[in-house]
Amino acid sequence: MLFIGAPILYGVLLGYVYGKGKVTDLPIIVVDQDRTEMSAKVIQMFEDNEVINIATVLYDQNNLSDIAIEKEANCVIIIPKGFQKMVFTKKYPEIITIVNTANVLTANYASSAVLLCLGTLKAGVQLETLRKQGTPEKLLETQYEPFKTTFLKKYNRSTNYMYFLWPGVLATVLQQVLLLALALSFASEFENNTFKDLVDKCPSVVKMMAVKIIPYMIMSFGIWLLYWAFATWFRIPFFNNLGTLTFVAGIFVLSVSFIGILVSILIPNQLKATEVLMVIATPSFILSGFTWPLSQMPVWVQSIANVIPLTHFLKAFRILSVENGKLYQTYGSIWNMIIIGIVCALLSYLALYFKKRTILKNA
Repeated sequence: MLFIGAPILYGVLLGYVYGKGKVTDLPIIVVDQDRTEMSAKVIQMFEDNEVINIATVLYDQNNLSDIAIEKEANCVIIIPKGFQKMVFTKKYPEIITIVNTANVLTANYASSAVLLCLGTLKAGVQLETLRKQGTPEKLLETQYEPFKTTFLKKYNRSTNYMYFLWPGVLATVLQQVLLLALALSFASEFENNTFKDLVDKCPSVVKMMAVKIIPYMIMSFGIWLLYWAFATWFRIPFFNNLGTLTFVAGIFVLSVSFIGILVSILIPNQLKATEVLMVIATPSFILSGFTWPLSQMPVWVQSIANVIPLTHFLKAFRILSVENGKLYQTYGSIWNMIIIGIVCALLSYLALYFKKRTILKNA
């Protein structure tokens, strides 16, 4: 079943993940400081483009960074005050576009779409102006630069692919080794007929679960320190909010541990428990939305992704470490991991309680 089922499962799942084939409706923010007919035309052009979607229109730059993180904006376009007037008086105004390069893929899509819209507007405005002035049609195509556009990259300014991919892969590895290790925790006890000895030594169900999880919590902290040593060695600038991110990583490790514990209790065979958790862990990075946006996936695939702790941890990591956001901006991700952990912990407790009850009854 694993040999035949896994290729079928992954083939269907990945087909739906990338089935759209292109990115659409990427959220952007427009700061319209001009509020004129021409700035409205700029906004209209953005709305007509299928790749980008205006998440909100602001009229000043107050709390712009926080709002950009909250809306998960891929670009922020700033239309300056007096834009229309400067265009008509040929003072060459400037539209600034700030591109969020935390995700290289979506940054490229969004910036290309913005550039296309602004380039089209440039041509249209200047050609219409020159046409009204009686300029011959043959000369129109060589004179259309009524305003300039500037693109500023934010966060991963060099669009370094290692900065983009490296942390996501390492977090995936941490989740995978935790799941595979904890798959053996109780399954080995059942398979080796030592569960009765464990019950005699630890009558408390909570204590039994703690005995299995705490060593991996300690080792995970060691791996976390090793990762940050790697970041220093490879000169990767991920040191923002290190304490806060460590706290979030602890919640991530706990939620993953309870998933491993639950499967280990429900499947009393080491090999089978490992196989099941491998099937869960293998596609988790692809489904997490870290590379290919979660919003571009079908709803049922998003539902699967949302029950995997890695999805929420990588979102929190990007906000805290890459975008230098605040802790409160990750509350949604933190609560999702806590809910996953609590549900799996309660199910593990109940399953282990009945296993313990059965073994004592048989004894």
